[in-house]
Amino acid sequence: MNSALLDLARQIRNGERSASAVLEATLARIRTADARYNCFTSLTEARARQEAAAIDARRARGEALPPLAGVPYAVKNLFDTADEVTLAGGRVNAANPPARRDATLVARLREAGAVLVGALNMDEHAYGFTTENSHYGACHNPHDLARIAGGSSGGSAAAVAGGLVPLTLGSDTNGSVRVPASLCGVFGLKPTFGRLPRTGSFPFVGSLDHLGPFAADAAGLAAAYDLLQGPDPEDVACGQRPLEPVLAELASARPLRVAVLGGYFAHWAGPEARQAVQMAARALDASATVELASAAQARAAAFVITAAESGALHRRRLVTHYDYYEPHSRDRLVAGSLVPAAWVQQAQRVRQRAYREAQALFADYDVLIAPATPVPATAIGTQSLTLAGQTLPARASMGLLTQPVSCLGLPVCVAPLWPGIGADAHLPLGVQLIAAPWREADCLLAARRLEQAGIAATRPI
Repeated sequence: MNSALLDLARQIRNGERSASAVLEATLARIRTADARYNCFTSLTEARARQEAAAIDARRARGEALPPLAGVPYAVKNLFDTADEVTLAGGRVNAANPPARRDATLVARLREAGAVLVGALNMDEHAYGFTTENSHYGACHNPHDLARIAGGSSGGSAAAVAGGLVPLTLGSDTNGSVRVPASLCGVFGLKPTFGRLPRTGSFPFVGSLDHLGPFAADAAGLAAAYDLLQGPDPEDVACGQRPLEPVLAELASARPLRVAVLGGYFAHWAGPEARQAVQMAARALDASATVELASAAQARAAAFVITAAESGALHRRRLVTHYDYYEPHSRDRLVAGSLVPAAWVQQAQRVRQRAYREAQALFADYDVLIAPATPVPATAIGTQSLTLAGQTLPARASMGLLTQPVSCLGLPVCVAPLWPGIGADAHLPLGVQLIAAPWREADCLLAARRLEQAGIAATRPI
């Protein structure tokens, strides 16, 4: 199965390239290109050279190599990496002591032989959809440097889109994997809530936080996901479910029952988003349109839960270090700290009702298609946009279509499409391929089929 990530791992395993040579080429590419993109906030060069040298030494001894031996990767800077300060995009965290150990997912990639090259730019404390970070600078979309990369995992998506590394990790609370994957034109996976452990990652909203990978193709994404799976007793949300590998399933010919999510998701979709959904629907033979009637309510519930939990998390430091927080988020955090508990309880009830409604749809369908973002990437600094005849705040509105889904904890793979409309024809816009809980295999298989149909692809820069 063709995959840039898997092909690179195979070359290193076969001795066609050394891990150290691949690493030095990667670091050189980052130094050259990242001045334009601003994906990285730090490089872990000493660690990376040690890890690459260890892979080469193992091969020289004739040892069997792990599946991602020598493959470079990077992580959103809210993941702990041993001996590095975990910034989570915030200036207020810069004086914290370095992490004592790697986050669980970083440790799992290390065990798989992957080589960590650095930490990636993000919205401060993951509270945003654009990665216009006031402290570390805006991350630029590799397909148009004047545009946003999306957020909050903007550096993670842009680093893959720009060809800097073949694999990255990000987080998704209200859309922070799916929005940048859509705007940067790469594949991204938000697994089922509780599927991947969050131990060693800086929290945002414990009730909604997910972690997930980015890659340039569906097979690379599936391979990484398989290696990241597994329970973790330190994360109470991560259930003791058995491993369910999905990479092998991408070759399956089994039928998928696919429908388009209309209603709310069509109402808030711009012309490029509607075109992307139509392209995906034709390729996946999705003739039916269904509705999630509670979508708007689910988004409202996500807003309340997000505000309350994030406000409570930062309340003490907002009192003592208010000026350290960036203007994009600090007033929202203060307001969130004042949300009454009764509102949060009601939001959780709404969330459960919407979840049951979604479960009923999966009785008839395996995958639901919806646009990932309402519009392609906007210009950096954009304050408002027009949708459905209304003027809306640009930053918050990038999550219009992802927030209702993440509130329900459903697994979603974003596949990058290229609608090719008007002045934004050079920009991608992804579709969400939404599956039933614990059925990551279904949404990844749908993404793979869009690739095979020539509909979805990560285009080289």
